Amino acid sequence: MAEKKETATKKANKKDAKQKATLPPSGLKVAVREILRSKSACTALIIIILILLFTFGGSLFLNRAQVTEMNIADAYYGWGEAGHLLGTDDGGRDIMKLLMMGGRNSIMIGISVTLITEIVGLIVGLVSGYYGGAIDSVIMRIVDFVQILPQMPIIIVLTTVVRNYNAATLVFLIALFGWTATSRYYRSFILSQRERDYVLASKTSGSSNLQIMFREVLPNITSMIIIDVVLTIAGNIGIETSLSYLGYGLPTTTPSLGTLIGFADDPVNVINRPWLWLPATILLLVISLSINYVGRALQRAGDARQREN
Repeated sequence: MAEKKETATKKANKKDAKQKATLPPSGLKVAVREILRSKSACTALIIIILILLFTFGGSLFLNRAQVTEMNIADAYYGWGEAGHLLGTDDGGRDIMKLLMMGGRNSIMIGISVTLITEIVGLIVGLVSGYYGGAIDSVIMRIVDFVQILPQMPIIIVLTTVVRNYNAATLVFLIALFGWTATSRYYRSFILSQRERDYVLASKTSGSSNLQIMFREVLPNITSMIIIDVVLTIAGNIGIETSLSYLGYGLPTTTPSLGTLIGFADDPVNVINRPWLWLPATILLLVISLSINYVGRALQRAGDARQREN
């Protein structure tokens, strides 16, 4: 009897181990594996981490008032002159320090806008795609109306009208238009999920619509959410930089990649003083390309996950 029990236990353990081996890997494991498999994505991820350490870590040791304080006597020092590694601008401010704070501000704006647009867009897309019918039609018409509005001109006008304009105001203005594309993106996935067997089974078991949407449907599009968040951050950083470059982004007293690149407006600076605008341009380019490579790897991981499902 003891031998039979031991044999049965061994068989059960083997069965459990076999079942565990056949289970598909989690979305996070698939994403990590895909990034490590791609040399470009792995290198891009390391670069992103280094940039974050440079901007966020470096700015912790800086005093904003001292960084933005003007000293005309130190104006237009070149590369490495007078202890300034990247030179100084027309106000004698250190470009390296401005790059740290400006990079941090631009990235923070991009992340903040992305969080707002993702939350709003996800909720709108989830409701629209799940319910469909008249609710979907009404929501999509509102989305269409917002999308046809000229985003950049409206933001530029509002930045000149709004009182006490600051970084929070800029985040709100960019997010005011950014959620529409996100809602359409998620709606397309929800439409394909709402007729799945697990949704119908949940309805049959008496689960409420909110429970089905947030407990059943939402976890199944997690990989798509991660992909969209990563790629949207790069886009929002670009929008903030463009507005600051034009002079309608962050206030002039707040460093930004766009304000540094704005020195390229002057042909004299372009030719004779490249240290004013070139570091910020390179940093923005590297951030955008790195996020793009990581996003592409996550997209491949998401597609693999969908095939396994």
